Amino acid sequence: MDMEAWSFGSMRALYMEYVRRTEPYTMQIDHFHPFYEIYYLLSGSRIYFVQDRTYTVEAGDLVFISPNVLHKTLQSRDPGHERFVIHFDDAYAGQQFGGHAKLLLEPFRQASPVLRLPPAEQRTADRIVRRAIDEIRLKPPGYELVPPRALTDLLLLAGRYVRDFPLSAAEDDRSPKIAKISDVVRHINGHYGEPLKLGELAERFYVSPYHLSRTFKEVTGFTFSDYIALTRIKEAQRLLRDTDRSVADIAIATGFDNFSHFGKTFKKIARRSPRDFRRESRL
Repeated sequence: MDMEAWSFGSMRALYMEYVRRTEPYTMQIDHFHPFYEIYYLLSGSRIYFVQDRTYTVEAGDLVFISPNVLHKTLQSRDPGHERFVIHFDDAYAGQQFGGHAKLLLEPFRQASPVLRLPPAEQRTADRIVRRAIDEIRLKPPGYELVPPRALTDLLLLAGRYVRDFPLSAAEDDRSPKIAKISDVVRHINGHYGEPLKLGELAERFYVSPYHLSRTFKEVTGFTFSDYIALTRIKEAQRLLRDTDRSVADIAIATGFDNFSHFGKTFKKIARRSPRDFRRESRL
């Protein structure tokens, strides 16, 4: 068997998923989502692209992904790995965490999304995760009580640690190649509303278009054009959800010079039209 998996809960509230793979794997879905994600690597190693940086993730590391942040995992040196993922949304956090929400969500506000705990704390995190996995897999009576407690315990452990030892932006993965692509990604993130052509960016960053295209995919896991489209649609979703601007204005503001192309791209990524997305997000 090259894959083993099981899950708990609903994507609309609290969701947990365990996956073990023995074959090489790179995430095929280019995505962002409106809920929080905690990624815990139990074994193996992975490359994780988050926002505008690429990180090496080792067994025992926690990765905290805030809502609507582009991210993707890529194959590292090890062909297999085990990981545990937790999803929860703002509504769940508000109901479950109450006045402690600021502390428990602190790991999502750090300069780096990757938390490598000291040995004692890491062993505690591992026990929390493995107990949740066993309960979800075996389903003994009352197992449903364990996953919510596991989330709170994990966030409390991480939140207390980063309050005392805030995470700075990691520098260990900053090879010249990765640093160059990070610069390109930050440029795209800041100028998505403008025309962005491969050749023009290659000239701006002093590389050939072929080299930029190939290296961008290698470092981030995204193709150059897919990353731009995802970044623009992510911002379009924010504007549709949080403002009353017209759909046509939002298309222009997010870099689309063709309204039909905007509608088709939005529906391909969001699986619904811009107007349907706005209506559903406000229900």
